[in-house]
Amino acid sequence: MLGKCIDNVRKNVPLVHNITNYVTVNDVANVLLACGGSPIMSDEPDDVEDITTICGGLNINIGTLNKSSIEGMFLAGKKANELGHVVLLDPVGAGASKLRTDTAVKLLNEIKFDVVRGNISEIKTLALGSGTTKGVDADVADAVTEETLDSSVAFVKSLAEKTGSVVAVTGAIDLVADADKCYVIRNGRAEMGKITGTGCQLSGMMTAFVAANPDAKLEAAAAAVCTMGLAGEIGWSRMQEGDGNSTYRNRIIDAIFNMDAATLDEGAKFEIR
Repeated sequence: MLGKCIDNVRKNVPLVHNITNYVTVNDVANVLLACGGSPIMSDEPDDVEDITTICGGLNINIGTLNKSSIEGMFLAGKKANELGHVVLLDPVGAGASKLRTDTAVKLLNEIKFDVVRGNISEIKTLALGSGTTKGVDADVADAVTEETLDSSVAFVKSLAEKTGSVVAVTGAIDLVADADKCYVIRNGRAEMGKITGTGCQLSGMMTAFVAANPDAKLEAAAAAVCTMGLAGEIGWSRMQEGDGNSTYRNRIIDAIFNMDAATLDEGAKFEIR
């Protein structure tokens, strides 16, 4: 089933509007192209409604906020809701500052999101309306571990029910849930944390997966997480002496470019709870 999701992305070539952060915008575009989607970037308030109208999905990432881009996020999000397009929220760094936290919470309250994707600290901040993170990284105290897995699954399902969104928490163990079912995913490599933007890339790719699989949003979001994690494993296996994190980033993108349904179905490591 997960492999079918990537086939549908390549078949449908969804155009994804990204209001994302300038640290990772180029990599987000390249990952979308690699998985079979098509990227367009715009955060200018006078531009975003027209741009999101021609797209099938909208990816809102709050990683580098300013007043203009915040206005653009609300305009684009409401237009996408009006048109019935897929919308994803990536609350990067929610909990690290009042502006990020307040913006993320207000977005969640005023826009209907099909998917919310972040690390556990960001997602807890959204759930509580306040919180702390270590910059844009998850707080160690919040980490999803084997010991906290049961309570973490219950928390993610509860938030999914409250928001009506698929909730994706990514980390050492990834959780992708709706109100009834949670994919517990164990793909990936710890070394992926040495590359800036793998989460941002995943959010862009996940928007494409969900837009291409509108009747299977939970499975599509889980397939995107497995694709990124598996690409991290494949990319790492091809590293050579002298390679570093810049090469690793490119090898991950190449692995996504070469991913097919059979590879994904064979390599995906998940259980459903």
